[in-house]
Amino acid sequence: MKNRTISRLLYAHQVDMGGLPVRQPLPTQQVGQVDPFLLLHHADIKVPSTIEPDHAGVGPHPHRGFSPVTFIFKGGVHHRDSRGNDSTIYAGGAQWMNAGRGIIHSERPTHDIHEIGGRQEIIQLWINTPAERKMDQPSYFPLEADKVPVVKSADRQVEARIFSGQLLGVQGPIPSPADVNAATLAFAKGGKISVPVPAHHNALVYLLDGKLTVEGFGMVEALHLVHFNNDGDGLTLEALEDTRALVLSGAPLHEEVVSYGPFVMNTQTQILEAMRDYRVGKMGVLIEE
Repeated sequence: MKNRTISRLLYAHQVDMGGLPVRQPLPTQQVGQVDPFLLLHHADIKVPSTIEPDHAGVGPHPHRGFSPVTFIFKGGVHHRDSRGNDSTIYAGGAQWMNAGRGIIHSERPTHDIHEIGGRQEIIQLWINTPAERKMDQPSYFPLEADKVPVVKSADRQVEARIFSGQLLGVQGPIPSPADVNAATLAFAKGGKISVPVPAHHNALVYLLDGKLTVEGFGMVEALHLVHFNNDGDGLTLEALEDTRALVLSGAPLHEEVVSYGPFVMNTQTQILEAMRDYRVGKMGVLIEE
């Protein structure tokens, strides 16, 4: 296996998302996307005990043309959408939604969030959908923590949880319209792992905390997104302290991206159509009760 070199490190600056503080390493002013990955938000929020869970988080909003994916590290997320899906996923699980032709959803803390510590830590990732699949029927795939395949490194010091695609010889259970691999890695200090990556994929690693050494580069600290060059077929990572990370790879679509708020399409006309379809109710209705 030939290890990839690093193209750039992207720091996760804090931004305001509708009153919620989140870390955003992608996109930046320098990097619009790492095809097919469009956006990564890392939120670690204490839900105020004075606020009812149903009034916290993110209320109903539409999407079209991509997959908003939520990985849950602390607490839980209560998802509801205009297709009738209503589910709660706790730490260690994920919620993978393909917005397709259009859907409205909300993402709230779980009803028992205050009882389980009040903290909600998530990563939300936006994955572009191939043009030919953008108008598919929407789909939603919740994955509970105990259903996620787990692989240990050779030294038993790294636990990999495989959500989608194939990593470390294990197939993740979540189907994706885009050709992507997604897993979380939990390192004990000193743990080391080599992750094969398809040569034609773009690859990213985001550190939620801790410190890693990337072989051939050196130390990477928490809250950085590592963007690798496409010059090898693997990544070798070693933890300098206990570290949690998200590792991603994906086949680039090489398609025009035109986005406006919650819609990601290929032309400006398609964006205008999405706005019209949302206004006239073609993406359905979500009334939270």
